[in-house]
Amino acid sequence: MRVAAALRAKGGEEFAKPGNIIEVKFVKGESLSLTASRLLALMILTAGGDAWEDKPHRMRKADIRRGHKGNERISDMLEELHRTLFAVDDRSWRGKKATLRFSLISRSREETEEEGGEAGWIEWEFTPDARKMIQASETYAVLNRQAVLGFRSNYALRLYELGALRLHRRQATWKGDMAALRAALGIPPEVYTDFAQLRRKVLDKAKAEIDQLAHFRVEWREIRQGRTVTELEFKFEPKGPPEVIETVGELDRHSSGRAARRDGTVESITVGQGALPTVSKAAAKLKSEDPTFPSGSIRFGHEDLFAIGRQYGGGWDIDLIADAFRGHMGARLEKLRGVKLAAAWKGFCESWVTRRGRAS
Repeated sequence: MRVAAALRAKGGEEFAKPGNIIEVKFVKGESLSLTASRLLALMILTAGGDAWEDKPHRMRKADIRRGHKGNERISDMLEELHRTLFAVDDRSWRGKKATLRFSLISRSREETEEEGGEAGWIEWEFTPDARKMIQASETYAVLNRQAVLGFRSNYALRLYELGALRLHRRQATWKGDMAALRAALGIPPEVYTDFAQLRRKVLDKAKAEIDQLAHFRVEWREIRQGRTVTELEFKFEPKGPPEVIETVGELDRHSSGRAARRDGTVESITVGQGALPTVSKAAAKLKSEDPTFPSGSIRFGHEDLFAIGRQYGGGWDIDLIADAFRGHMGARLEKLRGVKLAAAWKGFCESWVTRRGRAS
């Protein structure tokens, strides 16, 4: 919750989602639609560090439609959140193993009267069980709002959240049998019963979207007994600076043509001139007209870049990482300015820590 509050105070596109909420399982046969999953993400973003408190939270309906392009009915999404049940392992009053089933929101209000051209607000409250899980969560994932709203597959969004949750652990992996995979991604038991079909319709599509929109890549290994796939192990790895730059640019582009760009069926891409995602408060201060990455120490006179290195460098010497960054980027470094430079520098710091671990 402290992380959530800090990210909301910074503004920008990043927000924290509690690990307990990401890993909660759907009751068998139920799952959230893509639009309802997006709305839940916006609710958590809006609530920020106050999500665990017993109080109502509010959001403009226009902020929801901005992500959904006005094509979905907000009332339908709210009703879906109300009726979808989640399940977690628990203990009964006798101390026996039990399954707890609950909803995430207890009540909601949606304004239906527009005044002065304003589209109105929604108000909601999280259930006591949801607030308890949020408050007790010791892990969190940092998600990007533009990426969350950019996914076209609900399974891709779920896998993106699982990857973001595990990305900076010593073992950035998720492993489970087919039942666990279906529960984690919300795949109904009667859908894609053949693994080849599940791979083609779910996993391949999810990987393609994540590799395009997320700040990390995903791969998986199929574990077999004979010819039958019994388990899957997913590995999540931060992108290097060139890939981070491409992702930042892609998130800033209109979603129209995104599938074609992902499939390589377009020959050229024009980068938009809108605001790029903010990687941190320090990064937001970097302007496009600022000098490129310095050739000497960044400890003095380059506070914004140093702040990024200190935040994401895992305790390593910042100038040591900076020298490696210059060598890795080479001549490409001369072309980077502003937020693109900040995103590339942040991505390299994260990949450095992933490869070498945190400094002792």
